Amino acid sequence: MKIKVSTLIIFLSSLFVGSASAQNPIFKGWYADPEGAVMGGRYWVFPTYSAPYEKQLFFDAFSSEDLVHWTKHERVLQQKDIPWLRMALWAPAMIEANGKYYLFFGGNDVHEGEVGGIGVAVADCPEGPYRDALGHPLINEIVNGAQPIDQFVFRDDDGQYYMFYGGWRHCNVCKLSPDLLSIVPWPDGQKFHEVTPSEQYVEGPFMLKRNGKYYFMWSEGGWTGPDYCVAYAIADSPFGPFKRIGKILQGDPKIAMGAGHHSVIQYPGKDEYYIVYHRRPLTETDGNSRETCIDRLFFNPDGTIRPVVMTHDGVKARPLTAKAKRILKRQSKQSQLKN
Repeated sequence: MKIKVSTLIIFLSSLFVGSASAQNPIFKGWYADPEGAVMGGRYWVFPTYSAPYEKQLFFDAFSSEDLVHWTKHERVLQQKDIPWLRMALWAPAMIEANGKYYLFFGGNDVHEGEVGGIGVAVADCPEGPYRDALGHPLINEIVNGAQPIDQFVFRDDDGQYYMFYGGWRHCNVCKLSPDLLSIVPWPDGQKFHEVTPSEQYVEGPFMLKRNGKYYFMWSEGGWTGPDYCVAYAIADSPFGPFKRIGKILQGDPKIAMGAGHHSVIQYPGKDEYYIVYHRRPLTETDGNSRETCIDRLFFNPDGTIRPVVMTHDGVKARPLTAKAKRILKRQSKQSQLKN
């Protein structure tokens, strides 16, 4: 009897599920603000290269078959591909749509009157290469006090894409056009509505939908300090109202400090979640010494989120099954542009 090599690999991989662990950090080097996703039959993490702003001029990406073994894809987007970028390429956000891959990013650490803010690059495959799609920022201006950084793109069940973004303790939401390259005004004519969930909000918004509820998460505290953490709220709408419930991720003096700016990976078709985040080793004091880690994210029976237990071991191997890959393909087709 002949056995396909691919079938044998999946079978052998399944034997080791629960035995191999990723170890935290999941890859070497200083990386922060990780955006996790499942695309093209693999797990992906797109982080910020954590360095002084003048050196933070490219993105590397990492992919995995099982959350344990990671392949580095160097320079998937860099300064030469973004005509308006001069410094501080950071906080990527990834989404697959319209048969392409969209990488949203912050650039130039914008204050008043400067060129920079949130840009978007596009590629034909997850590993790139990505190219700036507009030749200018998608969002340059400061609205409602929100610095245009730390964007997250969320696709609701009806196919509408929303972008949540904002630093400086303010968060905005806007609607994106079907091609994800422009902003669609709200019925009141405004492009941006403020949805800041709490006075403790600082940056790093993230949206997750589960069982019909919208879980809005964000980072609090100072990114260079030990108080950096993640909190959340739950609402019946992606626009709130959001009432802060509590922290779900924070430093542990036995493991690491400065834990925050996260994203969440859902295993396709399962009520199974992994939190991807950065933290600072106990031996480090430099604000840029941040490493990317993955741990499990669990929900309580009442729908609230359990506080995350940070580990050195990381998560156990979780290869994508053939069924999971079929679900990904179906989701990819659903994201195609409707003419």
